[in-house]
Amino acid sequence: MTNKEIAGIFKLTGKLTELHDGNEFKAKSYMANAFKIERLPQPLENMSAEEIAKVEGIGKGTHAKINEIISTGTLKDLQDLLEQTPVGVLEILSVKGLGPKKVRTIWKELEVESLGELLYACNENRLVDLKGFGDKTQTEVIKSIEFIHANSSKFLYAKLEQLALQLVETIEKSGVAEQVSLTGEIRRKCNELEKIELVVTTTGDVSSFLNNQKAFEISEWKEEGEIISFRLNNSIPVEVFLCKKEDFYSTLFKSTATSEHLSLLGNTEISGASSEEEIYKNAGWNFIIPELREGKFEKQLNEQNKLNDIVQLSDLRGILHNHSTYSDGVHTLEQMATYCKELGYEYLGISDHSQYAVYAKGLKPEQIIQQHKEIDELNQKLFPFRIFKSIEADILPDGSLDYNDEILSTFDFVVASIHSAMKMDEEKATARLIRAIESPHTTILGHPTGRLLLSRPGYPIDHKKIIDACAANKVVIELNANPNRLDVDWTWIPYCMEKGVMVSINPDAHKMEGYHDMHYGTLAARKGGLAKQMTFNALSLEEIETWFKDKKG
Repeated sequence: MTNKEIAGIFKLTGKLTELHDGNEFKAKSYMANAFKIERLPQPLENMSAEEIAKVEGIGKGTHAKINEIISTGTLKDLQDLLEQTPVGVLEILSVKGLGPKKVRTIWKELEVESLGELLYACNENRLVDLKGFGDKTQTEVIKSIEFIHANSSKFLYAKLEQLALQLVETIEKSGVAEQVSLTGEIRRKCNELEKIELVVTTTGDVSSFLNNQKAFEISEWKEEGEIISFRLNNSIPVEVFLCKKEDFYSTLFKSTATSEHLSLLGNTEISGASSEEEIYKNAGWNFIIPELREGKFEKQLNEQNKLNDIVQLSDLRGILHNHSTYSDGVHTLEQMATYCKELGYEYLGISDHSQYAVYAKGLKPEQIIQQHKEIDELNQKLFPFRIFKSIEADILPDGSLDYNDEILSTFDFVVASIHSAMKMDEEKATARLIRAIESPHTTILGHPTGRLLLSRPGYPIDHKKIIDACAANKVVIELNANPNRLDVDWTWIPYCMEKGVMVSINPDAHKMEGYHDMHYGTLAARKGGLAKQMTFNALSLEEIETWFKDKKG
């Protein structure tokens, strides 16, 4: 064990001592000893206990701890502290600019226990109001987390989409390839990706062009037969399939679909096809959009002739579940409404946090009255655009909703969501959600599992029981369009439709730019084959007004 590794154990023990609000002198002592050990000229591992005891500047207690580390590989003090520390909180300690005290504040006051949760909290502007934080700290935290994520093995679709399209455009403009397309997971619009994949015709010297491309940082270059692999911007894996012009569509088809989807088409002839439409025609199928080529339920949609019913972004008429400066949003209610109208939508649901969410500046009853008055004024000013009065009511640990019946009845609709006490088993989580669904005030069940992709798994729920309860109580299920959530998962959309449960594609926007996440929500909805007629916010203003009134009635 090197001196650096020994020092690292001391340093981590010091940080965790401070994190858990332990003895301040002890924490500083661990850190000071770590500094000294790392700079010792001789390796401690090669020294006897007697020789270590003679090292100048290190006390008797530290000598004993060094011997303990060399003989056991760790410290008992450290192991005790680790047992009290969630793994995600340890990851947060690695974020540049966050010392143990700030991490403790984030952990205890915001109940954040992973990097993904912290990034989400930053995007919801929650760090700026914490003591000792501010806009600058929040910005630096975001940059640090994004750097950490950029060096991980998986990526959110939203993080790679623009870069991938830029790469395609660069190749197209170069003239070295007559045809180029994204393929694989990124063409199927999967929530999480391991790499960017492309199919490129070998019209020109594609290899030489890419290897000498100055617009991107290219590293780890490798060529094996007709496949080129490299890293883009030194972090993102890219795989390029080279093919002849006459093989472009067959290569694109085979590399886009999963093996399960390919098996559905049997021995269909694909070589030499002039388009993917031709391949499906030869199989006796209608054209299957790339998003659906997972081998799950596209065959059923094809047989039922429902492929043309799938929702598109242009079908959406309004944006529900959004936040303003009344709670933890960045922009004012008027700014959020005006921008929504400018984007061409007919209506907006403003769903600020309820009072139980203290960390998000949840609304007290008097603030609700104030907000409703402002909404009435803005509705006159922005007519015929309509702002609906809503709230994201916390589902309390016992499954009841935040606020009493009198207050809940003042809203046009209620989004019910879980934000706290999330460590539950499936039985408890399912029962908690069902009780909330059965509340006559619940209109939309928000982000049903509470997951954050690549960061936090959702709490376990019995999806069928939840969807069945929504069907029985005329409750809509949210597909949270934030690319970190995309919850409910697209794989459950067919069951929602089977049970007659509408799905609302909601951005959960905490600033005006958040509305553009509707794009990612729609992609996820299309992967699930969501029909326009089963999409809640594809209803017109008049239709959704009637729906809300019927639900309340």
